Amino acid sequence: MGGSSCGPRAHLVHLWPPHFAFSGHHPWDLGAHSGPALLVSLASEVQDLHVAQRKEMASGFSKGPSLGLLPDVPSLLETLSYSYCYVGIMTGPFFRYRTYLDWLGQPFPGAVPSLRPLLRRAWPAPLFGLLFLLSSHLFPLEAVREDAFYARPLPARLFYMIPVFFAFRMRFYVAWIAAECGCIAAGFGAYPVAAKARAGGGPTLQCPPPSSPEKAASTEYDYETIRNIDCYGTDFCVRVRDGMRYWNMTVQWWLAQYIYKSAPARSYVFRSAWTMLLSAYWHGLHPGYYLSFLTIPLCLAAEGRLELAFRGRLSPRGQKAWDWVHWFLKMRAYDYMCMGFVLLSLGETLRYWASIYFCIHILALVALGLGLALGGGSPSRWKTASPATSLASGKLREE
Repeated sequence: MGGSSCGPRAHLVHLWPPHFAFSGHHPWDLGAHSGPALLVSLASEVQDLHVAQRKEMASGFSKGPSLGLLPDVPSLLETLSYSYCYVGIMTGPFFRYRTYLDWLGQPFPGAVPSLRPLLRRAWPAPLFGLLFLLSSHLFPLEAVREDAFYARPLPARLFYMIPVFFAFRMRFYVAWIAAECGCIAAGFGAYPVAAKARAGGGPTLQCPPPSSPEKAASTEYDYETIRNIDCYGTDFCVRVRDGMRYWNMTVQWWLAQYIYKSAPARSYVFRSAWTMLLSAYWHGLHPGYYLSFLTIPLCLAAEGRLELAFRGRLSPRGQKAWDWVHWFLKMRAYDYMCMGFVLLSLGETLRYWASIYFCIHILALVALGLGLALGGGSPSRWKTASPATSLASGKLREE
């Protein structure tokens, strides 16, 4: 299980239909297909190569291989092979051409561990699957579409979005863990731990490949490059912003690299709104996507302003209590936004939100106004704030 195919025929071996996902109505829908994302990334990698080559020509000397830089412009066949690679065909994760190339060129694929990392990664999936089946059976989404649902008391309507989002998370946890395990089984995305790889982007430090089978066997590897979900981080991080980073992590890297950084604005909130708008379009044309995604910038603005206005003035004990309240409200915000993501239609999403009096929108507006009134600082300062990102010890995080 630890090897990958190498050699001239490897490009043909890994041809498969492109990275399509299911439609938004399928119960296991995992979002928009990643084929265009791969090609956008490849175009950027080729551009980086051309820029580096021009700099070399201008300076008159070669600096040697740069981190993550392609060795050459891929041919049409290589581009098609990358686009149609079977790894991640249905559920992702997103991967760069450099990652794909490193996989094919792994010098000692038999030394790359896969069985043990696969088992370590896969063990929570059966539990998540059972929790998904149980929660979706006890709290079916279809109930929200019935008139009888809106005759229930307000607390019951408010509560219902919690198990709906819980089932939503469990479904994606299972699917993305399975996708990661598919990559791990193929030895895809494995890099030495010393390279400090990050999800989507790959290595952040130069780490030469092992020069012998013995060195390869003694090298410690990880699969952070293709890590697509941090289940613990998603559930227990404190802020809305951090919750986004732990969810669909390889695509989050792609969005940050190619959408957020090129947004036609400098403000963090407006850049986030631009990114969420294009992310909604990427998922499809259902109004629920836009209603949900475009609520995120409001929540980001509210939590940023209020956090800077209040948290720093509290004692350590008060900050701990603040973080618990912040976490609770973060989860309720995601519960609320999830309803638009699963109901999809404009009428059904607004009907549900109206039945709970648009509580998250109103709460976010109140928090934003309060933060502004108390001098919550400019958006450029939010990233410098350092609240606790998780409510529990890092030792409890999944391996």
